[in-house]
Amino acid sequence: MAAADSDVEHKDAIIMCGYPKPISPPYPVLSKDVELRRARLAAARSAAYSFSSDDIIFEDEWLLVVKKPSGIYCETLISSLSSSSKTSTLQSNLHLANRLDRDTSGLMLITKSNKASAKLLKAFTDHKVKKTYLALCVGNAPVWEKMKISSGHGRSRYGAWRVYSASDVGRVLPGGSRVKSILTSFEILSVNRRGKFQAPNEGNMDELQSVMAEEGGSNNGGTEGDEKDDILVRAYPESGRTHQVRLHCQHLGFSIRGDVKYGGVHEWKGRDCDFHALHAESLSFEHPITGLDVSFFAPSPSWVSEACCATLNEL
Repeated sequence: MAAADSDVEHKDAIIMCGYPKPISPPYPVLSKDVELRRARLAAARSAAYSFSSDDIIFEDEWLLVVKKPSGIYCETLISSLSSSSKTSTLQSNLHLANRLDRDTSGLMLITKSNKASAKLLKAFTDHKVKKTYLALCVGNAPVWEKMKISSGHGRSRYGAWRVYSASDVGRVLPGGSRVKSILTSFEILSVNRRGKFQAPNEGNMDELQSVMAEEGGSNNGGTEGDEKDDILVRAYPESGRTHQVRLHCQHLGFSIRGDVKYGGVHEWKGRDCDFHALHAESLSFEHPITGLDVSFFAPSPSWVSEACCATLNEL
């Protein structure tokens, strides 16, 4: 058996020769069964989901800004809207301008025309849409209050999204894709219910110096110990890569609660975590038709208020 394992490791080393090495760990074995169970539950919830006017944050002739609940596939919003629409023209022109993971709640943009769809797609591609996310994490609380982290991002040999060293950006990965850069700013809102919820302030985050992620450990700088903390953070992703916030939280040493793919706890304080605690809080962009600057905020889920001892401020 030992000889067989040695042969596998040797073959992997030969195959990976010349490719950059990810600095975040692979998916844990536990995640496969957990994700399968959650996918089945989400399929059942999505089949029973019915869009309500209460889910609409904003609507005009070209756009819909809606709230997506956790545990619902984003395509479900389109199908539910289409089935409730009175005109075939609206049904055929509904498009998702952005996407959220199955377990992520919060704001989604749906366009009603091809023109609006094309312009918003370009705005997202050019990183002109400003976004904030709220995440409830578990780990060692960092010593910093705000920080900006830059790293590489790409698919590993087995197709999993991983963090790579910032110095690996541009290098070719197995399959032919390349390591791309990702940049995320973070601020700590509360630790173990000590802290106060505040509205996003993009200006305060622009002044932060970026820390480069390199092989050899996280940039957490937190305290050591077996006791883990509840940490409520706000993330300002400046790029829009797949699972960006989830990956950077993992790299910083405080994975999102319930995010078993990226090191998050499956059970916490005697309760099962049925979803990962990530919420798409706000979107700011130039309206694709009117050209006006617009900003939208989604109501926070209950776990946000539970993580803060102070009453949530009005956004």
